[in-house]
Amino acid sequence: MTMSVIEHVLGRLKTIGIHDIFGVPGDFAFTVQDAIVNDPGINWIGCCNELNAGYAADGYARIRGIGAVSTTYGVGELSAINAIGGAYAEHLPVFHLVGMPNMPTQARRALVHHTLGDGEFGFFRKMAEPVVCASAIMTPQNVAYETERLIAEALYHRRPVYMAFPSDVPDQEVLSSAQPLDPPHSDRTTLRSATDAIVAALDEADTACILPGLLAVRAGLREQLQSFIDATGLPFATMFGDKSVVDEQQPSYIGMYDGRLMDEDVRAFVESCDQVLTIGTLMTDFNTGAFTAQLDPMKTIEIGHHRTRVGSQAYPNVEMTDILTDLAGRVTRRNGKPPIKPASLGPIVGSDSDVITAEALYPRWANFLRPSDIVIAETGTCAMGLGFALMPKGATFHNQTLWGAIGWATPAAFGAAVAAPDRRVVLVTGEGSHQLTVQEITQFARRGLKPIIFVLNNSGYLIERLLCRDPNIAYNDVASWRYSEIPHALGCDDWFTARVTTCGEFDEALRRAGQDSVAAYIEVVTDTFAAPPMSLKLHENIKTLYTT
Repeated sequence: MTMSVIEHVLGRLKTIGIHDIFGVPGDFAFTVQDAIVNDPGINWIGCCNELNAGYAADGYARIRGIGAVSTTYGVGELSAINAIGGAYAEHLPVFHLVGMPNMPTQARRALVHHTLGDGEFGFFRKMAEPVVCASAIMTPQNVAYETERLIAEALYHRRPVYMAFPSDVPDQEVLSSAQPLDPPHSDRTTLRSATDAIVAALDEADTACILPGLLAVRAGLREQLQSFIDATGLPFATMFGDKSVVDEQQPSYIGMYDGRLMDEDVRAFVESCDQVLTIGTLMTDFNTGAFTAQLDPMKTIEIGHHRTRVGSQAYPNVEMTDILTDLAGRVTRRNGKPPIKPASLGPIVGSDSDVITAEALYPRWANFLRPSDIVIAETGTCAMGLGFALMPKGATFHNQTLWGAIGWATPAAFGAAVAAPDRRVVLVTGEGSHQLTVQEITQFARRGLKPIIFVLNNSGYLIERLLCRDPNIAYNDVASWRYSEIPHALGCDDWFTARVTTCGEFDEALRRAGQDSVAAYIEVVTDTFAAPPMSLKLHENIKTLYTT
């Protein structure tokens, strides 16, 4: 049986786990998007704009391990490129399917819409190249090979890829064949040497700990990571961007390591260890507490995606999956009691008539969370406050620690909800960020999804107020919206909505939102400077870094 170019591509995407593609229609992409809509194994998930579609694919990939977005040429793909850049920075394999003008139009250099009017049709692919790990323009002759290459690149690097289709190509018959490419394997000699070195270093260490990281989870190695932690018996902490990569409700978890900004007991223990084993962590500014983390390189074991380092000795061509598996069978288990119990956000404070302070807000949010929740926290103070809550069993916490694009969280939460409709999604976002992408809440209602959305209204961009020279400068202000009225205008007719300004109102809203099968949208009003401890300490430590 013959197969068309787009049928072949969609078939392979389904094989690797993509069953939903986010996007916005466009004329150059019609042949691609017609095929998506008509494929019984893939759902077309329409979004309000291409940027939101890219963010939704990002959120989907965080839950399913891989995602996809479809846009039209030029205006559509460039609208999505910020989201693709974020997926690149955060190591998320997202397939970007772009519909281009047809081949005759390109050959005659026609001045058609969505172009720069110069007859050039390769500029936008070039713009995408820095934020994808591979790209290709599909033809009937190359589609089989290029599809396998792009799948292999996306899964190896855990980063986005770019697939372009001239609009007359998707319906043409495939004129080539190719087999799926096998994933890379470790060099066995180097793997053995790296394993020996790690086992020896841990055996010689009186004290040691583990810092598990998000790259292990991005590579689909959560179970192997947990098996290794279990095999060692070592205590582990997580850095800010790595929160909840393994379950926090286990005895060996000691809390968050964020340099000198937070949890001094955790910092002192981690930095005093004879060996610190990092597994897929990234030493970014927010992960390291504004670079205040002090890990001795000679006492650090670093297991990366494709290489390992033990002290000053590097071991290339060692795959994370292989070394975690080998180590779990060789390490000596330690049975000591964990030195630290993870800190909580404190007790619930504030009487019914009290205004909502940061001290009253974040413990309430932490107490609201349930096992297996998917928590999406927007870049800014809300993520920095809720990020130090102890997650219930099976709950996962997601933020955009490295890319840090405001507006990411709302559509990312939608993508996560599509990926896991059987789990509760809790979105916490600031009102300034929410204004960028708020329209995407309509898609939750459109698909019958039941999120719990909290909009923190502190009259502007609080994190920016804490970082800039003049907190009251005009660019930190935002328009005043009636947030609790927005869901009704966007078709979320059966949602519970509320605007709360006191602790008593907040408690009642939490009770209502906690009922099963209820979608909720709650505007939480606080003072302009009601900031959690991490953001205040970040203000103290890096204001000079960003303003001089």
